[in-house]
Amino acid sequence: MAQKNNFQCSIRPYMASDRDSVISLFRFGILEHVYPAFFKAMSHPDNVGIALSFSMAGYVLGGSSYILAFLFGGAWAALVYYCCHEIYDGYLRRKLDMEMADIQANFLDNPVNSFWVAEVEVDGQDKLAGLMAVMGMKCGPMSDMCDGWNGGTVDVASLEGSAGEMFKLVISFPLRRKGLGTQLTEKAIEFCKEQGLSRLVIETTSSHIAAISMFRKLGFVQTSSHSSTHANRWISKLARISVIRMEKFL
Repeated sequence: MAQKNNFQCSIRPYMASDRDSVISLFRFGILEHVYPAFFKAMSHPDNVGIALSFSMAGYVLGGSSYILAFLFGGAWAALVYYCCHEIYDGYLRRKLDMEMADIQANFLDNPVNSFWVAEVEVDGQDKLAGLMAVMGMKCGPMSDMCDGWNGGTVDVASLEGSAGEMFKLVISFPLRRKGLGTQLTEKAIEFCKEQGLSRLVIETTSSHIAAISMFRKLGFVQTSSHSSTHANRWISKLARISVIRMEKFL
């Protein structure tokens, strides 16, 4: 049964007619973290020092040229941005080729998985407001599909048969801070309880500060953190993106 909130939002299972809107929101929900990750990486003392060193080198080599100083420093910032973009864009491409390639088969046709969308009425028409999916760990093949941020299979050896993993939670930007993320997460928790799972696992990145705060308020605890992603280790090192794993016992 659809759930309602005070701005007339409903949560229901995914339908084939949702695909284009879901893919668009899913893409936005991942790539929106590129800029926050970039600014966070560039604020690190090491990157600040390197950027200033490059700027100084440009200034000296250019004969006291402020233009070359700016270009040299900007080149380092551009490299860091590329690394951040490569991590999120690579993750997006992988998910679109795997789980998101056939939402019906990968989520709704499997009894231990599910995919929900949230809608809000705008000018008399329903508009996609958010999406969320859960992949249960009761079936071995599904644990092979859920590959996480590091490009390899998620370590579910101790979780198989007892845990669910939140595949992704995305809220449309204009509709944030209205409690929708909390409602969707509670929906995932309810689903996992109905499936007899003992805990819900979430993986996110350090740039997703608001989501991490929300999960903590809902009783999730951080169980691990690492900087290993699917990308080349130097790309991961320069991007300085940490993968945060959080769990809630049900």
